Amino acid sequence: MKHFLQTITDKVTTKKGMWVTLAVWLIMTMALAVFAPNAKDYEVSRIDSLPADAQSVIAQSKVDEYFKDSNGTPGILVFQSNEEKFDFQDLVDVFNVIENAAIPGVEQVVPLSTLPPQAAAGFFSEDQSTAILPIIFDDSLETKEIGDSKDEIIKVVEDNSDLTLYVTGPAGIATDSLDLFSRADLVLIFSTVGLILILLIVIYRSPLLALIPLVAAVFVYEVAMQSLGILGKAGLQLSNQTISIMSILLFAAVIDYSLFVFSRFREELKNYESKYDAMRAAMREVGMPVFFSGGTVLAAMLVLFFANLGDYRNFAPTFATTMVIIMIASVTLVPALFTLFGRKSFWPKVPKVGDEKVKNNSIWSKVGRLVVKKPGLSVGIIGLFLLISAANMFNLTYEFDTMKSFPEDMPSRQGYELIEEKFAKGDLAPSTVIFEGKETVTKEAQDALRQELLDQELVSDVRINGAAEENRVLNFSLTFEEGPYDVKTMDAMEQLINNSDTIVANANVDGNLYFAGETATKVDDRSTNNRDVILIVILETILIFGMLIVLTKSFKMPIYMMGTILVSFLAALGLGMFLTNLFFDIDTIANRVPLYAFVFLVALGIDYNIMLISRFQEERRNHSVKEAVQISVAKTGGVISSAGVILAATFAVLMTQPVQLLFVFGFIVAVGILLDTFLIRGVLLPGLLVLLEKDKAVSKEK
Repeated sequence: MKHFLQTITDKVTTKKGMWVTLAVWLIMTMALAVFAPNAKDYEVSRIDSLPADAQSVIAQSKVDEYFKDSNGTPGILVFQSNEEKFDFQDLVDVFNVIENAAIPGVEQVVPLSTLPPQAAAGFFSEDQSTAILPIIFDDSLETKEIGDSKDEIIKVVEDNSDLTLYVTGPAGIATDSLDLFSRADLVLIFSTVGLILILLIVIYRSPLLALIPLVAAVFVYEVAMQSLGILGKAGLQLSNQTISIMSILLFAAVIDYSLFVFSRFREELKNYESKYDAMRAAMREVGMPVFFSGGTVLAAMLVLFFANLGDYRNFAPTFATTMVIIMIASVTLVPALFTLFGRKSFWPKVPKVGDEKVKNNSIWSKVGRLVVKKPGLSVGIIGLFLLISAANMFNLTYEFDTMKSFPEDMPSRQGYELIEEKFAKGDLAPSTVIFEGKETVTKEAQDALRQELLDQELVSDVRINGAAEENRVLNFSLTFEEGPYDVKTMDAMEQLINNSDTIVANANVDGNLYFAGETATKVDDRSTNNRDVILIVILETILIFGMLIVLTKSFKMPIYMMGTILVSFLAALGLGMFLTNLFFDIDTIANRVPLYAFVFLVALGIDYNIMLISRFQEERRNHSVKEAVQISVAKTGGVISSAGVILAATFAVLMTQPVQLLFVFGFIVAVGILLDTFLIRGVLLPGLLVLLEKDKAVSKEK
């Protein structure tokens, strides 16, 4: 692999190879921009996350099979009076206006005009200031089309009444999410580019060193987005959250690898007069580590194919495609661009042949000397800090209410919170219970089954919604005392599911119970997520460990590298949540964040360990362990610390996103990257090398 890669980089860094490489990238980018669709054309606000064999998915299929009127995308119209209260006739009048407007895509609305007033009392809050009206949109509609229909409904209500309308439920949440991300994407991209540009100029004080990596990133971004567009056209669902995180990864990785390339290029320009010779020598040393670093990220993303949750699996093809493009660019486009500009890339500090390579008084030279002099103390202090930070993981509290992650002024969240405030908590999302019997269920048996369900823990109400198959199949609406996303409610639902056979037996009926709805879905989501976290962590650790053995040709080095990264991840999660609570008053975390953070922190954090260990092994050919460690820390310290700061800042841009999940994820990853950059790569790993590696191993190799 190394020989093959050197053959490529040797050709790219010739004068002819440089121009051919740049021409190929330019033509490819322009062709894709003209002829290929863009990934944005195939973005969706949500994807089917649970596997087909999940209990709640099977239950929902039973609902769709026996009660076809339940098909479609549900929404809830939440009407609020601008006065103290309004009456039933006001609601009927609004309903008639909506119905007469014949809005496209509105498949079903409760026929209020045919209901007696007493039957409609449940649609009103106790103080009669708020009313809710369920609505079903055609299930063939795309989210954008539902949004258009929703906007028409809001306009009709505004033009014909004094009521304020909020649309919530799955339909309202999906359309609001799409609007949020369509606006936030521009903020994300411009913030990322602007921040990277500023940091590069501040750190390196060279305009071209700031612009060249960004030019490379723009080319890669265009190729990646059009390539994903092709996959989207072929049927791949592209989640808008996935695309947002992918954009950050792309810019962060391209800039990271560019820094590694031009740092070594600058070093070699002090040895070679020819810019082509200097880049060839640079890529012969950093080409493999850079390409391999991309490979660890690619491997981490491919492992997500083994996840059961669609959210995680959706990452795999999207991020894998992006990483393949980034890896190719890192050994072709990036060196070609820097070779094109040569020494001018570093203006005004142009490197010359014979210049001092590393200043003995640099910060990282001093850190290297300190770690070599007192490795035990260095490892002890950093290790203790990391363990204390990791201990906060035991205080993590998970939030399963997706609405709490959205901005407070989002209309669907406002409507949701109105329901939460004005109605019983359980009314936010009643569960559907399907009983599928083997024979007709008598009225007495129906009542007995209803009473058994009502007697279960935290259940506040059970109503029979309907029957099918000549009373062989029953549809119950079950409401809990607490909110549908409360952990207590989820635990009660899980117990209901586990005790379903006993409930059926006690009611003296023959058949099976199926539980559908938001709470049942969250129960399945929680258990599936727990399974995925364990599986992905194990598989990714084993896979990257194996790759590191191949790279380092050692068994001990990967143990140091993976061990320090895993400790760093735990510390980042604990410290990150402590700081988000301290500074941003966020004391809960979405259950997706730990695995998202693990995948990115391990995959990206290991890059810095790879760069350090690769340099250590290179220097160890001619120096003792202590000398090799000191030189490695000094020579890689500047570029890795710069790359780490830029990478952390890039992920911190996710904190501009209007979703708390992305905010917390971006912050935790930023904290973790800074830990990797300064504590792990700078002190802990070098200290372990000094303590555990022996010079006699060098003499044997020689």
